[in-house]
Amino acid sequence: MLEEFLRIPNRSPAFDPEWERRGEMERAVALLAGFARARPLPGLAVEVVRLPGRTPLLLCEVPGTAPGRCLLYGHMDKQPEMSGWREGLGPWTPVREGDRLYGRGGADDGYALLAALGALEALVAAGVPRPTCQVLIEACEESGSPDLPAYLAHLAPRWGAPDLVVCLDSGCGDYERLWTTTSLRGLVGGTLRVDVLTEGVHSGDAGGVVPSSFRLAVQALLRLEDPATGTLCDPAFHAEIPPARRAEAQAAARILGATVTRRFPFVAEGAPQAADPTAAILARTWEPALEVVGAAGLPEPGAAGNVLRPYTALKLSLRLPPTVDAARAAARLAERLCAPTTPPARIAFEPFEPCQGWEAPPPEPWLAHALEGASLRHFGAPPASQGEGGSIPFMAMLGQRFPGAQFVVTGVLGPGANAHGPNEFLHVPTARRLTACVAEVLAALAARPPRAGS
Repeated sequence: MLEEFLRIPNRSPAFDPEWERRGEMERAVALLAGFARARPLPGLAVEVVRLPGRTPLLLCEVPGTAPGRCLLYGHMDKQPEMSGWREGLGPWTPVREGDRLYGRGGADDGYALLAALGALEALVAAGVPRPTCQVLIEACEESGSPDLPAYLAHLAPRWGAPDLVVCLDSGCGDYERLWTTTSLRGLVGGTLRVDVLTEGVHSGDAGGVVPSSFRLAVQALLRLEDPATGTLCDPAFHAEIPPARRAEAQAAARILGATVTRRFPFVAEGAPQAADPTAAILARTWEPALEVVGAAGLPEPGAAGNVLRPYTALKLSLRLPPTVDAARAAARLAERLCAPTTPPARIAFEPFEPCQGWEAPPPEPWLAHALEGASLRHFGAPPASQGEGGSIPFMAMLGQRFPGAQFVVTGVLGPGANAHGPNEFLHVPTARRLTACVAEVLAALAARPPRAGS
């Protein structure tokens, strides 16, 4: 089933405004729902929930045989193709090479439904008591989950508060142990556009008189970061790193060593901004970082004439520390970018919806014990934890809605997996071991001792 899923170019709505007309989302929904309905799970109910004007949501509900409620999460939408796939590989062509299954959306996040239902099947087959579980697969996570709040509100009357949330959309430091994610960065950004003319003109005629729109766009960017170090200049984008997270990063760095930075495909002359493993882990999980992820108004070099261009547009992505208020940071970003340039120009900033970061609550003893035992049994090594540099909007939403829940955020995106980029792959043995670990955690939830006062 997963290979068939990889063949579907189910781009997230932010990258395919015509998603509904094209029908690829519907193909993905039908495939996953059909797979789910065929699972041998007693009492399983599978529903495709639809709200007007929104992407669909796949919901699988499995009644438990013991106390406890768990919500398991994944998504079916995908990032766009991205160029640079090596010969013989492609985003919509599944290729298995040894332990790796290449293709867009397998590790991020098509495997999630298989892992969630597979874990439950294992418990049923073994006759192990299990909690009541809901498996939620959304279809707009890669667009910032704009439809998810409406679905959570719509489904709230049918749900009790979960005791445990399991998110299967994160990463792992290596493929040798179970990794859990303790924090996620927030995300703000949008498109900055600087206009200087109503149409392009001869650069020999206008150069030196008409300012470069690119230079003025850079002038706006320099209000945000130090060009030599990439450090964000405004305190509004920073947060204090908790001592426990520093200690966690140090422990992860002892495990991963130089692979923290070496896993990225630097050119021969390239080097990381932070070479020390602990500093690198903290830089990608608890420090802000700005990237220009797209541009308009710039022709390809081969098609570029000697023209002073009328405008430059840059799409910006600003990762935020987990505890920074994303809405306030978004307002500050717009304020700094839209300040007047010298000389003046028309400046506009179109923001996208801010995504709040998230920090996990400390694990209760039953959960910490379950994670330790599961990792030792199925990976042969104790578990490890670290923050992740990406964003999962669902986590912040669930953390706010269910403050008493425990969280296990994990995934299979390890070294080289390259989610969002070319040559994305799923490490198949890790997905299988992770599924077994999820089964053990669900069994532990069903068997956990009652809370004091309950």
